Amino acid sequence: MIEKYTPGGCMIIDGKRHCRDLKIIQGQVIGDWWRQEGHRLNLDDIQDVLTARPRVLVIGMGYAEQMRVPDSLRSALEKRDIRLIAQDTRKAVETFNQLDSEGKKVAGAFHLTC
Repeated sequence: MIEKYTPGGCMIIDGKRHCRDLKIIQGQVIGDWWRQEGHRLNLDDIQDVLTARPRVLVIGMGYAEQMRVPDSLRSALEKRDIRLIAQDTRKAVETFNQLDSEGKKVAGAFHLTC
């Protein structure tokens, strides 16, 4: 699904270029995603992901892994039986594509820069 990611902060998905943070939920790209606290991911930032109830949520934390995933969010996902994989965005793209190609119910939330 994700064709290309460049550390400069852009992704190509289904032939379309995205240069702002984004989420992929049930195959739909939600662009221009911003979090309440910038580089800290909170539960409120992913309510649409929770509503979709994926089995796995892949977080792209940026090419230098600057986005933080607090323990409270990890616990909230665990309680909902959603597996969390948080990686640098380059690796997260590979993981997301692999899980998607295996037919897993996966959502992604990607910080494209830093």
